[in-house]
Amino acid sequence: MILLGVDYGEKRTGVAVCDSMGILASPVKVLHETNRKKLAAALFEIAGEKRAEKIILGLPLRTDGTKGDKALACEVLAEILRAQYGLMVELWDERFSTTMAHQSLGAASVKAKDRRNVVDAVAAVIILQSYLDRK
Repeated sequence: MILLGVDYGEKRTGVAVCDSMGILASPVKVLHETNRKKLAAALFEIAGEKRAEKIILGLPLRTDGTKGDKALACEVLAEILRAQYGLMVELWDERFSTTMAHQSLGAASVKAKDRRNVVDAVAAVIILQSYLDRK
């Protein structure tokens, strides 16, 4: 089953995809869309292009496991994707995925100014890969 991983952000949203065997996640792109409905349309388009059957949407819980404003915004996006586009969406705990993405890019000697362009896609890979590894 092909899955999309999504790291939703207010300014940038990272997208990743896995192979058909569900083993390896790879980055797709970073979307620069702030309007949730337009973002949902873009994700629907990417899901169609990649033949993804399900979206794994990162849920940014607080360190104590509670939901804050960002988690609630992710739930709204998930509902738009389900209701308007009929997509299967699973919310997945993504605590520290962006921090891990920054660490990975730093270990790969990617300059800080260049990280901004790819960190969200790398975070999406981390979210999706953690989902694949758990399943």
